[in-house]
Amino acid sequence: MNGMIMHTIGTHDINHVHELVYELRVSQIMNPDVVSVSPDTTMKRLMEILRDNKISGAPVVTDGKIVGVISIEDLIKSLASQRAEESVERHMTRDVVTVRTDEHVVQAVKLFARYGYGRLPVVDKDGKLSGIVTGSDITKGLLVALDSQFKSEEIRRYRASHVFEDIASDLTSLVLHFQVAPRDFDQGGRASSTLKRTLQRLGVDPALLRRINVSAYEAEMNLIIHTTNGGELRVEISPKELVLVAEDKGPGIADIGEAFRPGYSTAPDWVRELGFGAGMGLCNIKRYCDRISMVSEPGKGTTLRAVFEMNEREDSRESQKA
Repeated sequence: MNGMIMHTIGTHDINHVHELVYELRVSQIMNPDVVSVSPDTTMKRLMEILRDNKISGAPVVTDGKIVGVISIEDLIKSLASQRAEESVERHMTRDVVTVRTDEHVVQAVKLFARYGYGRLPVVDKDGKLSGIVTGSDITKGLLVALDSQFKSEEIRRYRASHVFEDIASDLTSLVLHFQVAPRDFDQGGRASSTLKRTLQRLGVDPALLRRINVSAYEAEMNLIIHTTNGGELRVEISPKELVLVAEDKGPGIADIGEAFRPGYSTAPDWVRELGFGAGMGLCNIKRYCDRISMVSEPGKGTTLRAVFEMNEREDSRESQKA
């Protein structure tokens, strides 16, 4: 049975910071200078390492690969039980939550929120330790990126409709197509990043571009996570509106209303362990677009359409709301 849901919502503001956590890679904000220990390091020696480096924990590494993490809490417990001469291996946590260098910062943010950790080890695609990332690293990285983008953004303060005004046609539109492969997390965000650069060149209002970029990223990741054969991310641009379309040929959604519920997700456990599939993608798209609709049929596929109006500047809209 076909399912269809439609919503009309007001514009919600999205700032530079929201956009950048979806755009920056962990490698751009991490600290590459990591203090690590080997499994045979004694807890007594660990105490000296933590004290000298003013840190509260360290990854445990063998042949460049992380095999555990040891914290100051583990140290305190070992000292209390007079086991200071024992090896770190006896006290470390073996199930390590890591984030990859090529993942977007938003994945690190989700992991921090999910587990409540103060730091996350960063590994490369081969699983070797590359750095460490903390909340303060994210803040510093965002501030640097904000400063850099502010200067270039000021140069692009004209509207996308200016491009269309120079074209004599009763109905002028531009359609962009991006193919998205299933389970290809290495390429996650490629389509939305390419779309952002294209819209920047067209002169789309920066505040509107931020809303479109986050929505496109969420739609792209949904295609990667939930589809069996991938799908297409399509963008239809006209002087008055931009329509973001995410379309796939399976597996479909039985209850669309439930799919829009915050936290609802059908992502498998291994995807969740990677930091994806938190069940907020559709909610974020709904929040940032002006109109949204979705049609789905189990076993056949899903088509999502998110509409962004382009006939007003974002700052004008915000002043009207105030």
